[in-house]
Amino acid sequence: MFGVHCKSYYAEKTGVGPKDIFVVSITPCTAEKFECRRPEMATKGYPNVDVSLTTRELAAMIRRACVSNYTSLKVWRELPDGVCDPFPGIASGAGHIFNVNGGLMEATLGTAYKAVTGKELPSLHFTAVGGNESIQEAEFDFNGSKVKVAAVSGLANAAKLLDMVRFGEKDYTFIEVMACPGGCLNGGGQPRQPGSVHNFTDLKADRAKALYPGE
Repeated sequence: MFGVHCKSYYAEKTGVGPKDIFVVSITPCTAEKFECRRPEMATKGYPNVDVSLTTRELAAMIRRACVSNYTSLKVWRELPDGVCDPFPGIASGAGHIFNVNGGLMEATLGTAYKAVTGKELPSLHFTAVGGNESIQEAEFDFNGSKVKVAAVSGLANAAKLLDMVRFGEKDYTFIEVMACPGGCLNGGGQPRQPGSVHNFTDLKADRAKALYPGE
């Protein structure tokens, strides 16, 4: 999404042609390496994202550069916080929660709800479906209409939810599916942790909390 805006809206605003913009995506997702090469993921004949690096790869690159070079390590440690280009350096709350299970749906519904009603979306109260925390549903009033939504992560769980819909056990207006358990924040490209950490720490929960700093 950033790539297509960068090579269209940003290119028009700055007068820089998309062929002269090189977009590098830093992501927890290993699948984006393939996705950015798909022919439909292009703007005016140029790929929206030129190179996709995982967060683990970026961490390894930083580690190699800094450990082998004391000057690089010193510069890295002295980098000031909050330095970015004016555009598009401002992130929305909706953008922050995209990576967690249910976040993409919440962001989309919030935007649509405000456009229709002029009000902020009420808090969505999710309940686990069949006791499975990876399959959650919520219901809210959308300008007089009852809207039922579901969020699921993990492809095995997605298959279970789709079977419920297929056999008439469940009916939703909106379903969000994330392939990785817990969402993108638990993607295959995230830094690996030793057993001494992940055996005693719920990394998915801790990463999700970081996306909701006000809570």
